Amino acid sequence: MANLYAILREGFSDRGDNTFLERPGGDSMTFAQLDFLSARFAALFDSLELTQGDRVVVQVAKSAASVAVYLACLRRGLIYVPLNTAYTAGEIAYFLEDAEPGLVVCDAELTDGVEELVADKVPAAACYTLTQGESGSLVDAAAGMPPQTALAQLDEDAHAAMLYTSGTTGRAKGAVLTIDNLASNARTLYRLWGWQRDDVLVHALPIFHAHGLFVALHLALLGGNTVRFLPQFSVEGIRAALPGATVMMGVPTFYTRLLGDEQFGRADCAHLRLCISGSAPLSAATFNAFEARTGQRILERYGMTEALMITSNPYDGERVPGSVGFPLTDIEVRIADEKGRQAPGGTIGEIQIRGPNVFAGYWRQPEKTAAEFTDDGFFTSGDLGSVDAAGRLTIAGRSKDLIISGGYNIYPKEIESQLDAMPGINESAVIGVPDSDFGEALLAVVVSQESAEQLQERVLCELTDKLARFKLPRQVVVIDELPRNALGKVQKQALRDRFAAVNTTKAAAPPRDQ
Repeated sequence: MANLYAILREGFSDRGDNTFLERPGGDSMTFAQLDFLSARFAALFDSLELTQGDRVVVQVAKSAASVAVYLACLRRGLIYVPLNTAYTAGEIAYFLEDAEPGLVVCDAELTDGVEELVADKVPAAACYTLTQGESGSLVDAAAGMPPQTALAQLDEDAHAAMLYTSGTTGRAKGAVLTIDNLASNARTLYRLWGWQRDDVLVHALPIFHAHGLFVALHLALLGGNTVRFLPQFSVEGIRAALPGATVMMGVPTFYTRLLGDEQFGRADCAHLRLCISGSAPLSAATFNAFEARTGQRILERYGMTEALMITSNPYDGERVPGSVGFPLTDIEVRIADEKGRQAPGGTIGEIQIRGPNVFAGYWRQPEKTAAEFTDDGFFTSGDLGSVDAAGRLTIAGRSKDLIISGGYNIYPKEIESQLDAMPGINESAVIGVPDSDFGEALLAVVVSQESAEQLQERVLCELTDKLARFKLPRQVVVIDELPRNALGKVQKQALRDRFAAVNTTKAAAPPRDQ
């Protein structure tokens, strides 16, 4: 029998009085306080008659209490379903209908009308906010309850979390992760990255994402470490948090923006032993510039929602810019050609993965799940890459129509469907173009009689309430017709080649949430 909370608690059981989450302004939470609050939430969940396998959908701002909600779900064997805080009400409606949660925890100020959505889509679900002192607050509801210290006894393959990942059809899929997926991955990273009991982690990542939640926080819990828990990324916030810190995790945008501050340098990083980058490709230029400025060689790794962390550059050993390193312990990575056969060494093909990290499947989509696995149990990632003679993996691109902007995964189909429904737009194609800040920026290529300037303003106006801000195109360009092949499929590579040099820095889209 297993319980992920029990596994994580082994790392901090003797450090109850130590600070776990340290927030700007002096607000902090010790391990003992976190344990107590999560036990109270667990008692509340029991009073709501939530049982093993029930889903808890959470869309809240990053806070110590939100971490306690996650841990309370682990205590009681509930499936934690975090949602991006930028999702609109229309997007949330789909997730509620699909997940059918027993409990929804939200921040009313983030998305108006969530309570009404819950009542309409899942009327049997309880709905609470997380802000103390507000009507309907989860914190207030749990106050005074005797903590539920008993932990659910679960199998290692019990479902622990579900993260939604977009699909090429525009329909998001819930990737279900088990206790063993999460525990084995955390233990492996703890060992491979030389994690230390006295580490201090700078955390500016969102916690609705695998990187910020399952990588950063799981390692800190296993180590009993203090986490400088920033609400979001800012250069000023990172620089203020770095003195005395030993580890920083981020997406490539963090590193490019730090380098954009001429005052940032070696003094800021004096105590750091490890800088980790993931969630999007790190350019060799950024790797080299960061090392030249700070003396730190960024450790890049490769992961995805369905398989958590897959490969990593070594902690002790050469970190090669442009490479995402070697497969983690007990994880197999192979490169397949177009016919699904093992590709020769050095050849680019589809990356396939097998190991204890690979998810249990897509929520209520058995046919889609089966289609993503080979007969011998490898998950087909949709990413393209090659493995050199030493076993290092290099990512070459994506066979699926995925764009990664600022660390967020974006599938164009969802955006194209909204654009195509707008009057005056005949057809559209959304592509990613190189961007020094976000890695890729969204460019909407449309066929229309209107000018690009007119459309830019109208697109932002009409889509702001329909799509999360990070999905809004940074720029709109108008062409006479979309290039297509003989079968009528839009040739997006031709569009990427044509518009690779487009300058998106002057675009009118609002900045992405980080």
